[in-house]
Amino acid sequence: VRRKVNWELVTSNDYEQLLSVYLNTRSLSRPPFSLIYRGRRTKLLSASEVLERVKEIGREGLYIQRYKGLGEMNPEQLWETTMNPDTRHLLQVRVEDAVVADEIFTVLMGDQVEERRRFIEEHALMVENLDI
Repeated sequence: VRRKVNWELVTSNDYEQLLSVYLNTRSLSRPPFSLIYRGRRTKLLSASEVLERVKEIGREGLYIQRYKGLGEMNPEQLWETTMNPDTRHLLQVRVEDAVVADEIFTVLMGDQVEERRRFIEEHALMVENLDI
């Protein structure tokens, strides 16, 4: 089977990390896999099952909540995540080209749905961090 792979993918940090994981795990074993967690052995029939189970274990005890804005948080959450000077990180943002920044902001946040749709269609394949 032959596949074309684009250069940007092969030189990306994600690809390097995936390749490293593959090279470090390819010789471990063949299915079925045996996962021992908290003294309990589970038989898993594929690498994708192993991945899903490891993700489940990693999410144990976590509670993920999303906010559209800081006004949705209660005071304790706001202090813990944003205001506490011991844990917050402040970055200075500079607008080098205010005209371009304003144009992009208008397209993405403005009232013209068609412009926003066109922008999304043109740039959708360039997305790197998508939070669904």
